[in-house]
Amino acid sequence: MQPVDELIISAVSLYRYHIALNPTLPVAKQRIDHRKGAVLVVTLTNEQQHRRQAWVEIAPLSGIDVEGLAIEGFSQESLEDVMRSLSHYAELLIGKSPNELVALVATSSFASVAFGLSLLHAKLNQQLPCRIETPYTQSVTVPLVYVGMSEQQLQAKLLKNGTINSVKVKVAQTTMEDEIAFIYRVLALAPHVSLRLDANRGFTPEQAIDFLACLPQEKIEYIEEPCINPADNPLIYRQLGICYALDESLNSPTFDAISAIQQQPGIGALIIKPMLLGSLAGLQHMIEAAHSYGVRCILSSSLESDIGINDLRLVSQVLTPNETPGLDTLNAFSQTLLHTTPTSSQLNQSALSLMIHTGEANKVANFL
Repeated sequence: MQPVDELIISAVSLYRYHIALNPTLPVAKQRIDHRKGAVLVVTLTNEQQHRRQAWVEIAPLSGIDVEGLAIEGFSQESLEDVMRSLSHYAELLIGKSPNELVALVATSSFASVAFGLSLLHAKLNQQLPCRIETPYTQSVTVPLVYVGMSEQQLQAKLLKNGTINSVKVKVAQTTMEDEIAFIYRVLALAPHVSLRLDANRGFTPEQAIDFLACLPQEKIEYIEEPCINPADNPLIYRQLGICYALDESLNSPTFDAISAIQQQPGIGALIIKPMLLGSLAGLQHMIEAAHSYGVRCILSSSLESDIGINDLRLVSQVLTPNETPGLDTLNAFSQTLLHTTPTSSQLNQSALSLMIHTGEANKVANFL
């Protein structure tokens, strides 16, 4: 296949989607019953009319929850602002080398746009694998479970979900008694699994210590963002020897992985949500810095659709090949954005609204 630098961008299409969720999905202590986002499609051609096409999902985790309240603690950007930015970029890209995508990444103030454009550049340059080939860790599921699920839903997650080594459990959302009982139910159904607990900054240090002390500590991989005040997290490690993971902390514009690891004893993992953090190059730098101190890095979804989840699995295969990513959120989506066969994928036009098209006639081809 011809080198990407011999091709120019001949068409750009920007779509919007709005998909209902059932059941609702947790966003920290909030719940959402729909997901909105954008899909950006770029077509390359050359003088011989060879074509190459790729698409990415760009979906900041913002908007409103089931109670009509603004989602807090995740993306600081709105989908509307992101769409305006992408519409502007679409006009600039026509007739340019696909390497122009990298230049735009450097100018974007939106993390979701920077991630999407860098991912699109990587796909057009065939820098990502076409599909998951093994490795074993990338085909394993980490089920997401929480108090409020029915017994049927819980059993479906734990007993009918393929290979499972770890389970992610949302905690600090209801009473300690209910959550402790729920965790022991999880372990009764799947006694071989380890626990990735996620508190979303829901505990005081005293509450976190009391809660964790009631659980089999050898089963706990880590607890994400345990304390309301993140400065209190090391207290848990000193008291119990249980490592904690950083998630929301990574969203701070001043976050530096090396400084955090050096200054906060007990960090066992960074939970990396690419849609919230920015470009692939920036993610790789953060991961390499964390790994140099022996800290795990685990890619996690921002509740993307099937397009985003599929791409995150490929990104995880490249950036964190020895870790199982946390991507168990698709079952709630009432629609998919892709029609997939064993040999190709095609956009599901019925689930998408075309917002802008510029360049050559609007044709979306199959993309392997």
